[in-house]
Amino acid sequence: MAADIVAQLPQLEAMASVLYNSQVPQERAQAEQMLRVFATSTEYVPHCKAILDSSSSPYAQLLATSSLIKIVTEHSMATQVKLEMRSYFLNYLDSRGPGLEPFVATSLIQLLCRMTKLGWFEDDAYRGLADEARNFLEKGTAGGSQAHYLLGLRILNMLVSEMNAPTAGRSLTQHRKIAVNFRDQSLYKVFQLALTALRHLHGTATEEKLKEQAVQLALQCLSFDFVGTCLDESSEDLGTIQVPSAWRPSIEEPGTLQLFIDFYIATQPPLSNMALECLVRLASVRRSLFSSETERTNFLSRLVNGTRDLLRQQSGLAHHANYHEFCRLLGRLKANYQLSELVGLESYKEWIQLVADFTISSLNSWQWASGSVYYLLGLWSRLVSSMPYLKGDAPSQLDVYVPKITRAYITSRLESVQAVVLQGASEDPLDNDEQLQDQMDSLPYLCRFQYAETAEYLTSLTDPLIAAYQGFGGSAAGQDLKQLEMLEGQLTWLVHIIGAVVRGRMNTAGADAQETMDGDLAARVFGLLRLVDTGYHTTRYGEHSRQRLDLALLSFFQNFRKVYVGEQVMHSSKVYLKLNERLGLSDHSTVLNVMLSKIATNLKVFGSCEDVVEQTLTLFQDLAAGYMSGKLLLKLDAIGFLLTHHTSDYFPFLTDPANLRNRTTFYHTLARLLFMEDTPAKFKSFVLVGLASASNGATNAAALRTAVPRETVIGLFRDLRGIALATNSRRTYGMLFDWLYPAHFPTIICCLEAWADTPEVTTALLKFMAEFVLNKTQRLTFDSSSPNGILLFREVSKVIVTYGNRALQLGPTGDPYGQKYKGIWNCLAILTRALGGNYVNFGVFELYGDPALKDALDMSLKMALSIPLADILAYRKVGKAYFALLDVLCHNHANVIATRDTATFAFLLSSLDAGLKSLDVSISSQCAAAVDNLAGYYFKHQPGSESPTPAAAAIAEHLRQRPELFPQILSTLFEIVLFEDCTNQWSLSRPMLSLILINEQIYGQLKQQIVASQMPDRQQHLAACLEKLMLDVQRNLEPKNRDKFTQNLTIVRHEFKSKGCSHALKLRHSFKLDAKTRMEIGLDLDVQMLHSAAPWAAMLYRFDPNDEEARAAVEMTPHWVTYNRRFRLGRKGAWWELPLDAKLGLTYSGSPHVEVGLLNMPLALTLAAGLLAAGMPITVKRKEVGGLAVHFPIGSGAARRNYSLQERVELDASLQREGRGLKLQFNRIDGVLRLREDD
Repeated sequence: MAADIVAQLPQLEAMASVLYNSQVPQERAQAEQMLRVFATSTEYVPHCKAILDSSSSPYAQLLATSSLIKIVTEHSMATQVKLEMRSYFLNYLDSRGPGLEPFVATSLIQLLCRMTKLGWFEDDAYRGLADEARNFLEKGTAGGSQAHYLLGLRILNMLVSEMNAPTAGRSLTQHRKIAVNFRDQSLYKVFQLALTALRHLHGTATEEKLKEQAVQLALQCLSFDFVGTCLDESSEDLGTIQVPSAWRPSIEEPGTLQLFIDFYIATQPPLSNMALECLVRLASVRRSLFSSETERTNFLSRLVNGTRDLLRQQSGLAHHANYHEFCRLLGRLKANYQLSELVGLESYKEWIQLVADFTISSLNSWQWASGSVYYLLGLWSRLVSSMPYLKGDAPSQLDVYVPKITRAYITSRLESVQAVVLQGASEDPLDNDEQLQDQMDSLPYLCRFQYAETAEYLTSLTDPLIAAYQGFGGSAAGQDLKQLEMLEGQLTWLVHIIGAVVRGRMNTAGADAQETMDGDLAARVFGLLRLVDTGYHTTRYGEHSRQRLDLALLSFFQNFRKVYVGEQVMHSSKVYLKLNERLGLSDHSTVLNVMLSKIATNLKVFGSCEDVVEQTLTLFQDLAAGYMSGKLLLKLDAIGFLLTHHTSDYFPFLTDPANLRNRTTFYHTLARLLFMEDTPAKFKSFVLVGLASASNGATNAAALRTAVPRETVIGLFRDLRGIALATNSRRTYGMLFDWLYPAHFPTIICCLEAWADTPEVTTALLKFMAEFVLNKTQRLTFDSSSPNGILLFREVSKVIVTYGNRALQLGPTGDPYGQKYKGIWNCLAILTRALGGNYVNFGVFELYGDPALKDALDMSLKMALSIPLADILAYRKVGKAYFALLDVLCHNHANVIATRDTATFAFLLSSLDAGLKSLDVSISSQCAAAVDNLAGYYFKHQPGSESPTPAAAAIAEHLRQRPELFPQILSTLFEIVLFEDCTNQWSLSRPMLSLILINEQIYGQLKQQIVASQMPDRQQHLAACLEKLMLDVQRNLEPKNRDKFTQNLTIVRHEFKSKGCSHALKLRHSFKLDAKTRMEIGLDLDVQMLHSAAPWAAMLYRFDPNDEEARAAVEMTPHWVTYNRRFRLGRKGAWWELPLDAKLGLTYSGSPHVEVGLLNMPLALTLAAGLLAAGMPITVKRKEVGGLAVHFPIGSGAARRNYSLQERVELDASLQREGRGLKLQFNRIDGVLRLREDD
């Protein structure tokens, strides 16, 4: 009882102090074990409240609040109880909050905000927290304590943070539903409070933490995930901020921007950089927010003027945090605005000059601004990229400043090497691969802007450095090795820059002169290549500076290959004229030969440098992957040498433990080249040094482990996996299979037995087997008389059983994934691929009493069941392998699932239920397919059906003991499909019919539960929608019946989400392809979610080009394909003439599509009246009515075309008699805007 807690308070406070303060792990674990009970049940809510009322220990208070957070998150309570708790916590904060320790107050505020979020739709009282926080602010303003003001700001900060972050145990859809409602009802109110607080605190001598909370609140509001798209918080790139239209007055108000600028000037970090981040967010607001282009231009002008003034005064830019955010702000100005808009501003000329000076200063201060240069280079690259689209006479000034910035960048990079080598600078920009790549992505736009000038400058820098580097080739005697290290670093920068500039050719449509300059620069790099592996330079392979130079050369090769080597490159490129003139490299083949020579050299001399080996093999693989470059490689003598001398005697990197992963890439590439030709003899010589020699004569596992080093076995299976990866046809796979089976499979099993306790070996072996049994591109296609498929599965069974016996014996371990789970999921993947490969008739095993299939299935399920469900869901690869196996088992081996004991069966179905909720679409789709197959099997074969089976009887017994299993899964599917935005709705809908048919008795109860779970104002609408679900659905699982159910479910989901009527804006462009054919393309924009768009394309073919009404035509739309024809009944001109427009065809679901239009108005009205009198509805689908059309010509002379801009309304509506009146119901009202090329 709560009274007992008060009596035991001293002991509890002591344990809480140990829990949060002890440095001894055992003491903390013991205290946690004793105190965790407070968070296990709602029964302990009074105990926690008693602790808060009676204890003065901050650690006891923290224990109480953290326990309450866990309780309200994981347990359900009556709404009235929660409202009483909420009032209690608000009063507690008001009365005792100012005296609480900050961490206690934070935990209590988080508890209050968590309750607010989870109860947001339960009672209106929860939605008043922002107003109650305002009361704290007013109390602090009206002569009260600043502590209350601080509490009010902290409540608002925590509220926005809580609403913006998903809550554990709640689906993403539930989170977004609350977040969107909070955005619409309260967020703007909170933002206005933040602005008011900033104005109130700005310029006053208040505590810094008050100002920090105020500016943080403004930043939290501007950083809110307004439309559910900003899930990746790690991304540096900021997209457009989708601020709601209700915020327009505050955003357009000139004082808002100025408030943040003034606050920035008056404060120090972290307050000042948070103010700058608010400006970054404001600079990113969407274009459509502004009421007019004039307002948007004024807003941009204020931004530009503000940054100009800050640059003039250099306000706060001595602080690195401010500097970084200011660079981000400059970058956003071009990312969100056009160059023409910037150039049109009155202050542009001064602003661009100041930004250029600031950029050059930043580049020269590379140690200070290394992480900020990315935004500045991005700004200038975007400015340069916009030059072709700049109209008007206003000068951009880019031709003045961009060359200066380019030179400053190149010079500063070379000077950084000198500072690192000679002055011992702690940070080397060449060691930061991420920043280097970001800079190289932006640099080509700057360099190619005034390319002739830049190329000349690069050449003038490169030639002296190469000459000096050549001078070191003879001997190092008497020479300064520091100077050589500096040369290597500077050449590394220049090679990177030249490579990036050459790659920039892909993004420019320049003349041949640019290719000539590319060739001139590339010739320098190929000339350097001839020096790096000669003379004294061959002794420096172990030096870090030399390894970076080789990495730069490999990067250059990759860039050059993408532009000037391959299938799409013109052989007459001016690049090769320049290379031939300077170096004798006349075409692709000679350049490839140079690259291949460097690849071979690197693999020989950089065996201990994993980075160089990895990048070298990546280049080798990319060259071999291209069809043309691969064929060219085969013609080179060096490839023939590689295919016959691929052992560690020639390539020492194969023996280095760090390069074990790279061996797979190496052999994959070699095998890919080998298999380009049909040469079985070459393959046999290629694998001569194979598995047999690796066994070293050992005949059993113990002898093998003693005789063969572990690294040799690991490397061998990585090699085999690489070869298996390259077998993409029946021919190539047959060569590998015939070599391995039956001669070498006993050795494989022996290796698994010998190193079953060594994950490094078992992982390599199992991954090879997983690749070997994968039937990709139908490569595992054996002759009808061949037993190879059955023999292969026998080996698979041996591998799974052998490894499984060891895995199940393994006890608890500190690394369960590495020691156990990794091997298990590989085994599950092997079995899944073998079962789903369609190259084994599994009925043979039972027919002839072969236990291989049963053993493999039993062992795999035992291994899978040895992993807790929480771990299956937590480890992505484990989950993928587990659910893929269940999918295959339920599809082809349902009896295996059915004949397990009830506890196992329940675990498997519970795991499928959990998998359906996975955010990974592939996993949820697999689980849905598994449930569909299992439920469908039970429906067809259950006791009392036409074809009962023992397996179905076993399922019936399981369900008798656990009747909730299938209904729970059906309930989960309904929640996901109806209430969540799932991208795999079709997959999830398939098992629902099967589950409904086997749970018909409780389906009605389930519908009532689903309806009751909704808000009262939505219940009637949902109930009406669900009544249509089984309309015209029969009691069978025929494909046509399934499609009808899926169609009904789609309609139900759509009607429920749209609340009865949907709206869209449809943009169309209709144009003629020829005299008979018309094409229409467009976009459908959902009015409720304009960021959600669906493409549209349709075609109309008229048999008679003069038939302007297209009455004899074939029409194809995303909904149907029809033959359209007009029929006339009766005599032409008579009043009873009956013209009929008929559409006859099929929808894409396979059902017939028939439409008949009656063009005689008196008869049509008479028929309509008769239908209504008989109680029959009149329905129109996708009917365009009304609207205006504006006709205008485009072009002149022979190119003149007549167009019309049409405005239409498209309806889905029905009219039906209801009592004595008529009921008109609109299901869709869409606006159509069509630009049409007239006939």
